Amino acid sequence: MHFGKMSKKVAGITLAGAVAISSLGISTMKEDVQAKDKKKEPTNVIMMVMDGTSTGATTLSRWYKGDNLAMDEMLSGGMRTYSAESAITDSAPAATALATGNKSNDKFVGVLPTIVNSPGLDPVNPKNAHKPVANVLEGAKQAGKATGIISTSEIQHATPAGFSAHVTHRSNYGDIAEQQVYQGIDVVLGGGKESLLPGKTKNARMDGENLLEVLDEDKYDFVETRDELLKSKSNKIWGSFAPSALAYDLDRKTTKPSEPTLAEMTNKALKTLKKDKDGFFLFVEGSKIDWAAHGNDTIGMISDTLAFDDAVNEALTFAKNDGNTMVIAVTDHGNSGITMGNVNTNSSYPETPVSAYIDPLKKAKMTVEGALSKLKTDHSNLKEVAALYGLDNLTSEETAKLTSSKNVGAEMTKLLANRANIGFTTGGHTGEDVFLYSYGPSKPTGLVENTDLAKKMADFMGFDLQKLSNKLYMNAKDSFEKKGYSTRIDVTDPNNPVFVAKKGKQKVELPANKNIVISKTPKSTKEKEINAITVYNGKDFYISEQALKAVK
Repeated sequence: MHFGKMSKKVAGITLAGAVAISSLGISTMKEDVQAKDKKKEPTNVIMMVMDGTSTGATTLSRWYKGDNLAMDEMLSGGMRTYSAESAITDSAPAATALATGNKSNDKFVGVLPTIVNSPGLDPVNPKNAHKPVANVLEGAKQAGKATGIISTSEIQHATPAGFSAHVTHRSNYGDIAEQQVYQGIDVVLGGGKESLLPGKTKNARMDGENLLEVLDEDKYDFVETRDELLKSKSNKIWGSFAPSALAYDLDRKTTKPSEPTLAEMTNKALKTLKKDKDGFFLFVEGSKIDWAAHGNDTIGMISDTLAFDDAVNEALTFAKNDGNTMVIAVTDHGNSGITMGNVNTNSSYPETPVSAYIDPLKKAKMTVEGALSKLKTDHSNLKEVAALYGLDNLTSEETAKLTSSKNVGAEMTKLLANRANIGFTTGGHTGEDVFLYSYGPSKPTGLVENTDLAKKMADFMGFDLQKLSNKLYMNAKDSFEKKGYSTRIDVTDPNNPVFVAKKGKQKVELPANKNIVISKTPKSTKEKEINAITVYNGKDFYISEQALKAVK
């Protein structure tokens, strides 16, 4: 069952109110006042997340660069990262907290938790478990602002999904992709083309819908290369530069030269979104720092930390010139527990120079992923591939370990870390507080909860997230039955669930993941586009206030 989509953009209304978090620490009041005086309207927010980046990775990247990071001048505090159920969070509940102001559970995206056992948190009413909650991008859209999301992973990955979708499991790429398309986001740049089209690959669409046709109907400029992106003059751009994730920045010139950098995507998005007279909200993620951290790939972490910092520089430059833009940069959680110092330096650390850590890393020309892409199936060029990762002049012991390993990539990362005196505590996430970087008027400072950042952004843009959730995500069954309708959920096609309400000769259909209301009578069928999506959590449908008003 497929439904078309109208291309007309529906403007929302601005929602006022929200309680601002208290600022802890020292505030740069002069900077904030000057920024406010320069231009009072519109307000813009640029939210940037370097996924899974322990503070040790940031420090190491600075030493590797040999100069300050753009983030350094924005350091303004710290952030707690725990989820509703764990001291160590997954990216999905972390993104949910940053985007909606609600802590949630492992794998949940944009919905309330079922388990709350972390100290200091209020329990969630069981009837509200899995209920969608509004995010700051949706709030910006309702306020009439332009919106954008950028990621170096699939755009459907957990963190960008947290700012644009609502699902009970982060792996539901099909639903996430559909919701993102029907959200009407102005600029979407990253990977994940696979999830826009039907097919037989892992993340291809199962519902038969070709979302590229929907984007075309909505008059997006669909681009697939760096050159196409930079040449685009459209106010609506959807960039899918890879079937899944983009290349690591260090590898890109060799393996994927047609892909844009994160800084280029950020710059293009800013140039496009700033055309909106009401301002904008932009989310930017440096995704693969986290992936490298899971694999203990020191080079991958440095590569994309520095690429993320280049994107921060673009945002910071824009904000300084604009005067009324809030920029936040933060990681959603730590990963790997990377340290400068390992068992090699147990007793020698006081006299071990910076060069002992950095020089071995500087020899690498590619990340593990990039180097392994050059490995022949018979491993006959193993030494050459190892050299690409900085492992030249292998000792006999290193050669033996590498040639006998069943996981060449993992062994390469261990060998280079040993040469560079780098330590790792885990191949998973970590639970420490992380640095908070912020700039501009009303910027958050001090030690904050991850949920505070969502509320701070919402307040700056002029809306209240809880009130917005009540307007965008009402229980469909309860809402329609109060109006005298009988209701049911049609899952005849499990990949295309539809909420159905009947009253007399009128039949109303609201397909999941879309912003469409279909009203049928014996004489006519009317399809109306509204300003919010309909969400199905596997148990209940949730609709917007406007969806209900659209039914007559």
